[in-house]
Amino acid sequence: MTLPPPYDAVFNSFPVLHTRRLTLREILQSDAEEIFRMRANDRVNQFIARPTMEEVTSAQALVERTRQAYTDRNAIGWAGLLRDQNRIIGTCGFHVIDWENHRAEIGGEMTTAYWGKHLALEAVAAIIHFGLYTMNLHSIEAKVLPGNRGAIALLEQLGFQKEAHYRHRIFFENNYLDMAVYTLIQGEEHPDLCGPTD
Repeated sequence: MTLPPPYDAVFNSFPVLHTRRLTLREILQSDAEEIFRMRANDRVNQFIARPTMEEVTSAQALVERTRQAYTDRNAIGWAGLLRDQNRIIGTCGFHVIDWENHRAEIGGEMTTAYWGKHLALEAVAAIIHFGLYTMNLHSIEAKVLPGNRGAIALLEQLGFQKEAHYRHRIFFENNYLDMAVYTLIQGEEHPDLCGPTD
């Protein structure tokens, strides 16, 4: 896919981001074990409509798809690491990029040992700033289950606004689930949280 500036520069080499406590780098096959552990954890999956991962080969295949999506310029997935460690604690990124409309969808997950430490907020804020001001996206969208209060609080803290509540949008494990959509428009982000990364 041929993209005009500034989009093309984002895909010349993977954009590594740094925050006060985190390094956000490309997802590698060596991360598959940690990704498997997250996706096999029922607490991590509690508010995500996806089947529990049952074998590490599924994580390896996911890593390959994520890396190929970046090569194809369709998505960007980051692995989050504490700056003083080499073990990932979560993943986050733009799963879908709508270049024509300058829009992307964000999503992520974090291992439960690091919940409650505001690391997810730190990572998402850095990725949002990169998306809005390096990729020049006009808007960023997040889709969440309405019961995911932690994710909704994080999004609202960063400046996202609720745009829609779809009833029975997803059929998962013999149940119909609602879905809420939150959107952030460039210029509406929280200035103290979504500033430049280190």
